[in-house]
Amino acid sequence: MKRFRNWKLILISVALFWLPLGLYAEEGLTDTEIHIASWGPQTGPAAAWGSVSRAIDAYFKMINAEGGIHGRKVIYHHFDDAYNPAKTIAGVKQLQESSHGIFAWVVGVGTAPGMAVKDYLMERKTPWVGPATGSEVWTNPPNKYLFATYPYYFNEAQILVRYAAKTMNKKRIAIVYQNDEYGKSGLRGAEKELGKLGMELAAALPLNVMEKDLKPLIMELKNAQADTVLLWLTPSAAVRTVGTGKAMQFDTQWMSTSTCSDFPLLYKISRGVIEGMITGSFGLIADSDDPLLMKYKTDAFEKYAPKDERWGIFWYAGIGFMEPIVEGLKMAGRDLSREKLVAEMEKIEDFQGIFGKISYKPFDINDPKSRQGQHSVFLIQSIEDGKTKILTDWMTVD
Repeated sequence: MKRFRNWKLILISVALFWLPLGLYAEEGLTDTEIHIASWGPQTGPAAAWGSVSRAIDAYFKMINAEGGIHGRKVIYHHFDDAYNPAKTIAGVKQLQESSHGIFAWVVGVGTAPGMAVKDYLMERKTPWVGPATGSEVWTNPPNKYLFATYPYYFNEAQILVRYAAKTMNKKRIAIVYQNDEYGKSGLRGAEKELGKLGMELAAALPLNVMEKDLKPLIMELKNAQADTVLLWLTPSAAVRTVGTGKAMQFDTQWMSTSTCSDFPLLYKISRGVIEGMITGSFGLIADSDDPLLMKYKTDAFEKYAPKDERWGIFWYAGIGFMEPIVEGLKMAGRDLSREKLVAEMEKIEDFQGIFGKISYKPFDINDPKSRQGQHSVFLIQSIEDGKTKILTDWMTVD
C-alpha cells in the first residue's frame, strides 16, 4: 500500500507540474493556445486566390489583439501549395503530425487540393471549416467534422443559366470548364438547369489550366454560335479566354462563377476586357458600407495585412469562409474540445457575417444540409473601371 501511495503522489505531482503549461489531450490545444491551419496558392496557376489564406492571418491577429477566444490566442499556420494536390497533402501532414499538432483546419483553396486531404483529416477526426471551394464533394455525403460555407458551384451554374435564359433571353449557352471536379461541378449544374428549360448546351469544352493556345477553343465557340459562355476556370485562365475571344472578335455574354468575382483585380490584369462579365457572388462587394466589413477593413486589413496587399473579395473571402468556426469556438466556451466544437457548430442557425446566412444541423449522413452552411448567391456585373453592378438579390436553388 505504501508503494501504491508513493506512485499516486508521483502521478499527482506530474499532473500539477504540467497543468500550468497547458498540456491537453487534444492535438493543437493548450491552456493558452489554439493551433489552426490552412493552405493557399501563393504561386502557380491559381496565385490570384492566395490572398484568401493571407487574410486569415490578419483576421486572427485582430482576434488575438482583442483578447483571443476565451483567453486563448490563435496560433495560425499556413503554407503555399501552388494549387498542387501533392504539395497540399505533404504540407497538411507535416503540420498535423508536428510536435504542436493542429486543432482544426480552416478554408484551404481549391477543389482538387482539398480532395487530396479530406479523407486524411476526417479519419483523424480533425474539424475542417469553410473549404474555399463550392464543390458538392464536401457535403454529399456529409462528414461529421467538415463544415462547408461556400455555396455549391452546381447551384451557382443553375442560377447563371436561369438568368441568361429567362432574364437575358439567351438561346445558345455554352461552358468552358476546368477539367477537374471544380469545373465539372459547373458543367453538371448548367446541364441540369438547361434540362429544366428544355434546352441543351451549345458546347461543353474542357480546358487544361496550363493550355496556352486558346484560339481553337474560341473557334469552337464561334462555330457553336454561343451567345453566352460560362467560364468555370481559374481567374488567369478566364482572363486569357475572354481576351482571346475579344481578339478574335467573338461577341458573346461571358459569365463565370464567384471564383472570378473580384472585378477590380480581373479588370486590371485583363486591361478591361472583362467589362460586362456576369458572375455569382457569395458575399458583400468590396465597396459596401456594411459595418462588419468595415471593421475587418480597419482592424484586420489596415493593421495587419502586408503593405502591398490589395483590399478586395479575394482577400476578405478568407475571413468569410471561416467566420463560423470563430462563432463555434466562442459558443464552446473555455472547456474546449473538438467534439464540443462540433456540437456547438451544429447549433449555428441563420448566422450572418459578411456572407449570406449560414446554418448547420445535427449530423445526418443522409442530409447534406447538415453540413452545407450557405445556399444563396447573388449576381453581379463588371462595369467601367472595374466597378461592380449588383444585378439581383440573394438567390437560392432548391
